[in-house]
Amino acid sequence: MAKSAAAKRSPSGQSGVPTPADRRERGRKLRRRVARSAHGDWKPDARRPDPVVLLQEANTERLPALVPIKITRMSLSPFSFYRGAAPLMALDLSKTPDTGLRTQLCGDAHVQNVGAFAAPDGHLVFDLNDFDETIPGPWEWDIKRMATSLVLAGREAGNGDRENSDAVRAFVLAYREAMSRFAEMTFLEIVRYQVKRYLRAGPAHVALARAERASPQHALAKLTVPDGRGLRRFHDRSPILRHVPDRIAADVIRSLTSYRETLSPDRQLAMSIYRPVDVAFKVVGTGSVGTRDYVVLMFGGGPHDPLMIQVKEELPSCYHSYLPDVRPFEHQGRRVAEGQHRMQSATDPFLGWTSLEGRDYLVRQLADHKAKVEVTDLKGVALTRFALVTGEILGKAHARTGDAASIAGYCGRSDRLDKAIARFALRYADQTEKDYGLFRRAIRSGVLKAAPRREAIG
Repeated sequence: MAKSAAAKRSPSGQSGVPTPADRRERGRKLRRRVARSAHGDWKPDARRPDPVVLLQEANTERLPALVPIKITRMSLSPFSFYRGAAPLMALDLSKTPDTGLRTQLCGDAHVQNVGAFAAPDGHLVFDLNDFDETIPGPWEWDIKRMATSLVLAGREAGNGDRENSDAVRAFVLAYREAMSRFAEMTFLEIVRYQVKRYLRAGPAHVALARAERASPQHALAKLTVPDGRGLRRFHDRSPILRHVPDRIAADVIRSLTSYRETLSPDRQLAMSIYRPVDVAFKVVGTGSVGTRDYVVLMFGGGPHDPLMIQVKEELPSCYHSYLPDVRPFEHQGRRVAEGQHRMQSATDPFLGWTSLEGRDYLVRQLADHKAKVEVTDLKGVALTRFALVTGEILGKAHARTGDAASIAGYCGRSDRLDKAIARFALRYADQTEKDYGLFRRAIRSGVLKAAPRREAIG
């Protein structure tokens, strides 16, 4: 005899809709397949390629003249190397245990890719702020990359590994506790949630204070000079910032026409007020060096009303080849923009995408109250304070894009996962330092060409 409709209903009262308790149990059962302690394991695969060769291959799609700048920026410290070596860690993470639970990955989760910026309504938020490698994937990969960065940044700040390990455990604890709270929220509550705890003191507070001062007018004074006509133009500080030929400038400005179609109608209206007056090429970041990156200076109601737009080339995520179930992306700029919208509570109102000479680009504001945490801000207990806010931020991002209850069920209430991730982070930080040594040796031997430090740093 067939079961009645009432018998088929879940405890939530909705037929076929699992409750948070059902999903937590699903997560707990996954521990049988992948024990939480297994996440502490790390040793290089026997067939792991030479890190220098792999990174050289990753640079083949970049502008050859700029690759030496990237090499120099990566050579400054093990943490700087780590920032530019996401393709190497993507390979290594693909060999680690995987629960099968998926979220939207930041992809390049590290301590300097969390920072302050202005929300569309003008208030300052502290959140993930770099999504070049974003892609759907195993939640553990973001956790392990962020955790390792805490160790490497902590070492660079002068902390001992006991302090660094404590910070990693605090990070995972904050992530677990946040995910457990998110598991009981409605999805609309999660979408509206903004991380505010831990922001009144410590490194996050310092970054927010920097962001308060980093106004569009401040960026205008830093990057431009008077043009003699009452407006301003970009500096020429080659190779870091330089003007482009008129043909390229015209192409960049023309690409903004299709970009506007990726904005909502109210943002299109705001963008229509601004007129471009100058275009330059800008070298940015560490991992992004070598991609094509243009900046457009625009003015709206007059010289007091600047807007700087960045048109940034986006290559495929370095994780994509290790995720065969992820569909190919037709446009890499759109991949990044949509991933950012999914993970951030508040997003740049001018975030969109365009194409230029057959290449994919992300478009966003170049500077609007943006500031990051510096490694020197992470000495002693400050590293743990930062780890706590970062754990909640990453938990919020994953809860918006994955199954918070299943992840919470897997993580559990004990500190087993905390200890395991701390072991992994220390071991992978050691591996990074070994790889960094090989990288530096390749520079000294001439295998890798580095730019003069003064030229590369700007």
